[in-house]
Amino acid sequence: SEVLEGQMNVLWNTPASALPAVLVTDRMVVLVVLLGLLTLLTALVNGAVITAICTTKKLHLPANYLICSLAFTDFLVSILVMPVSILYIATETWSLGQVVCEAWLSVDMTCCTCSILHLCVIALDRYWAITKAIEYARKRSARRAAVMVGIIWVISVFISIPPLFWRYRPGSHGPKQCIIQHNHVGYTIYSTFGAFYIPMTLILILYYRIYNAAKTLYQKRVSSRHLSSQNSLNHCRVAHTFCVSDLSTSDPTLEFDRLNVTIRIPSFETEMEAADERHQICTSRERKAARILGLILGAFILCWMPFFLKELLVGLQVITATPHVSDFLTWLGYFNSLINPLLYTSFNEDFKLAFKKLLRRKEHA
Repeated sequence: SEVLEGQMNVLWNTPASALPAVLVTDRMVVLVVLLGLLTLLTALVNGAVITAICTTKKLHLPANYLICSLAFTDFLVSILVMPVSILYIATETWSLGQVVCEAWLSVDMTCCTCSILHLCVIALDRYWAITKAIEYARKRSARRAAVMVGIIWVISVFISIPPLFWRYRPGSHGPKQCIIQHNHVGYTIYSTFGAFYIPMTLILILYYRIYNAAKTLYQKRVSSRHLSSQNSLNHCRVAHTFCVSDLSTSDPTLEFDRLNVTIRIPSFETEMEAADERHQICTSRERKAARILGLILGAFILCWMPFFLKELLVGLQVITATPHVSDFLTWLGYFNSLINPLLYTSFNEDFKLAFKKLLRRKEHA
């Protein structure tokens, strides 16, 4: 009883200021669990995309090789960058040493920059595939995709390496911190523009031109409805081909339409009805393409714009950011590594079938 009374006295005499520490710890546990689940989900989803492309012969296309490389980059973020960040947030201190700190910051910058540049190259690949369909079809190969990926990694390394020449200062910041320094304004401008602002501008321009090219073809098809039946039918086939070639690598309905065109010779009225039906299909797919492009651009800008805006303003000494704000904006950028594989594969029927096959294999296993 004396021991119990002693414990009650200790609790009763504990200052109120010491009590919130328990609440903060509880919130930290919840935060770590959520971040851990996000990391695990990011690794699983990107791993599934890589596995689907590698094991499905129908997905062995140059455009999908770029998506596979993007998934691999985001997978690296999930296994090399995000877990260390969780440990750092949980302990609120850096305990892995200066060398690991330098390596972690460099890998973080390289992989995240590489992921963003992949989005830029994928947009460029789609732009060429649509605006220069015949010419680019001859050049579009696995080797060309590999060269593009190699250029992406070289640029990413050149953006992330410079701080290593001045950042390593043993004992200058102590072993308790591992953060990006903003004491070089020139490098801040160089890195933020090279890793985000220039790629973002290019992505916006490319997708704007892709959408405009789609609208131009649709408008031409509508204006040519009163031409001869054969010309009208051929033009609709071109427009319909474009509908499915901008964001998807294959579509069963395209082959079905080709069979219809080659087998039967309908009357002019029937052809006009078919043209109207195809026009409605194209219009529907134009809206779908607009929604997909909006999701891709919206997710990319929403995830990375706040982080790079903060980096630029802090580097220019316009504002100061607290550690909690910096962590939140950093993880908002990491979240893009989970969204990327979902956006770039979930609208493609071939990927859906490949994912279903993977799930069946796991069930059998």
